Amino acid sequence: MRTAALCVVAILVAVSGGISVAEPPPGFDPRFDVWRTSAPAASCRPADRVETGLQGEVTLEDRASGRSTQGYACNIDLVGQYQGKGANFISASYKNCTYVGATWPHTDGVAVVDASDPSRPQLTDNLTEPAMVGGTWESLKVNEARGLLAATGVPFYTGFGYFSIYDISQDCAHPRLLNFGRGSLPGMRIGMLTHEGAFSPDGNTYWSSGSMWVTALDVSDPTDPHTVWSAPAGLGTHGMGFTPDGDTMYMSTLAGVNILDTSAIQDRAQPGFTMHQLLPLRGDKHWADGQFTQHSIYVTYRGVPHIFTVDESGSGGVKLFDAFDPANLLLRNDIKLAINLPAHQDRWMSSAINDGFFGYDPHYCSVDRQDDPLALACGWQQSGIRVFDVRDPEHIREIAYYNPPAQTGKQAELTNSVHAVFGKLMAAPLSGTLAVSRAILAGDVRPDGSITAARNSQHVGNDMTADWCMSPPEFRGNMLVVTCSDNGLMALVLDPRVYPPR
Repeated sequence: MRTAALCVVAILVAVSGGISVAEPPPGFDPRFDVWRTSAPAASCRPADRVETGLQGEVTLEDRASGRSTQGYACNIDLVGQYQGKGANFISASYKNCTYVGATWPHTDGVAVVDASDPSRPQLTDNLTEPAMVGGTWESLKVNEARGLLAATGVPFYTGFGYFSIYDISQDCAHPRLLNFGRGSLPGMRIGMLTHEGAFSPDGNTYWSSGSMWVTALDVSDPTDPHTVWSAPAGLGTHGMGFTPDGDTMYMSTLAGVNILDTSAIQDRAQPGFTMHQLLPLRGDKHWADGQFTQHSIYVTYRGVPHIFTVDESGSGGVKLFDAFDPANLLLRNDIKLAINLPAHQDRWMSSAINDGFFGYDPHYCSVDRQDDPLALACGWQQSGIRVFDVRDPEHIREIAYYNPPAQTGKQAELTNSVHAVFGKLMAAPLSGTLAVSRAILAGDVRPDGSITAARNSQHVGNDMTADWCMSPPEFRGNMLVVTCSDNGLMALVLDPRVYPPR
């Protein structure tokens, strides 16, 4: 935890080394250095509506002219859409159903959408328990093994104790509430801080993180969720990932990941383990390139454990680590777009400056399969949905993208969009401040007026000239099911020329 804090400070003063190949060169130190290459760009179809600027950028010109309201697509086609009133950061999918994250305060709850016919997704239900109408932030998750859906109530950044869990195994279009008492009744909260959450792989534990304090709920009997452990787990704890047995957690921190032994919670049987005892630390990795680490995805390559780890700010991209030795994670690659590179931090800031806190960073990703994955798909904030060929860890390339049409001028209609509701709180994408500062100190960009000069806009603070795509795109064969904040639920199909990659 102390290391994480020191690394954040180091971002402002360290000067990065050069990189010219995909894998880290000799001498590259992730504690201080910045990755300086982007994934090779996708080769698009002749009729695609391609990006007009850097890879991942929505240019100032496109925002001013209205071109961004047409969207951008490369090797992806929109099949169907349910926009509704927008979406919160994270939505969840199970079989043919999607559960659209709710945004406090003007929400109808979590919308249940049935996409059995992907060309015509239909609203089938609204979940209105306190956790669902209180805003779900990054806590709305599904456990496929048991067919469970759960979320905590998070009005803004942090919530306090509302939790509801549903059976979706029998009829995903009409979730059935399981805990009618504590957690679901007004005033009957469970003692925990909430911001983000995740199920253990077996679905018997729901983990909730609240910036530093983490809580484990026993949901083996989902009619009676109760706390079995609660304690700090790192500085700025965020999202998490697990090994398949649930015995190891990859807990995101302010700028890195703590690898924690969760076997005592998983087994519920280790003698002497107390409610507030710290989880044993199996290892940790912290860095200067990227902040607010979001979550990790466990995969294997030829049987060797790896994790994809996402930084949601600071242009840190998606890092790929060899995780065979938890005490010594080895960086193998870092997936970035051209707009994330140090030399382009002036454009990163200037083009996104009137569209809210988040700019051009990944937020949540998913893989098409856990063992020897073929593709990784990410919600990349204002860069839209990005899809990568990840078969070879040393040679990752982009194969497709879809950045949906900007919903400029529709703030009043999109009362459930976290972008429309909270994006207006600040104009500049402050999530990139440290990366821009470092680029200036390193001489990568000049500190002239172009970095901070706001473009002309009728909506100062949030001009809605690009969507926020924050949710993990879920693979359904060659289809992606995903929500973006303003465009809501979309069913996207990948061109067979690029997926599966070959």
